[in-house]
Amino acid sequence: MSNHQSKPEGAETDRDRGVVLVDDEEMVAGALRSFIELESDYEVLTFTDPAAALDTLRERRVHAIVSDLMMPRIDGIALLTAAREIQPETSRILLTGYAEKRHAIQAIQQVALFQFVEKPWDNEQIALMIRNAVERTAMWRELNQRLRELEDVHEELAGLRERWMRALL
Repeated sequence: MSNHQSKPEGAETDRDRGVVLVDDEEMVAGALRSFIELESDYEVLTFTDPAAALDTLRERRVHAIVSDLMMPRIDGIALLTAAREIQPETSRILLTGYAEKRHAIQAIQQVALFQFVEKPWDNEQIALMIRNAVERTAMWRELNQRLRELEDVHEELAGLRERWMRALL
C-alpha cells in the first residue's frame, strides 16, 4: 500500500511556480537566482530594474517576489507596494541590511510583507523562506479556487431548490 497521493488534475507542480528576484546589483541577483534554481524547480525571473519586474508581474502570475530594499529610482518598499496592488495574494520578501531594520518594519506594515531577510543571508534560511512563501501563495490560490467552486455549487443548488419548490407546490 502506497502513501503517495497523486496531484489533482490541473494542480501546480514546482515547475509551474514562479519567483521574481529584484536587486539592482547584478551579481547579487545572479547569485540568489543560481542558488534558488539549484535548490528548487521554480522558474526564477531575475531583474535589476524594478520597473521591468512590475511589467512582468502585470503579465504573469508568480508565487513569490524577493526584492532588495535599497535600489535607485524605485526602492523595495515602493516595488512591493506596487506588486501588492498587481498580485495581492503573492508572497513578498524584502532583503535588507542590518541598519535598515526600521524600513523592514515599515514594509511589514505597509506591504503586508511575508518575511524580511538580512544581508548577508543564510542560504538555508532564505531557501526555506522562499519555499514557504511559494507554498503560502499556492495554498491561498487553491483555497480561493475552492471557495469559488463552492459558491458556484451553492448557486446551482439554490436554483435547483427553487425549481423543485415551484414544481411541488
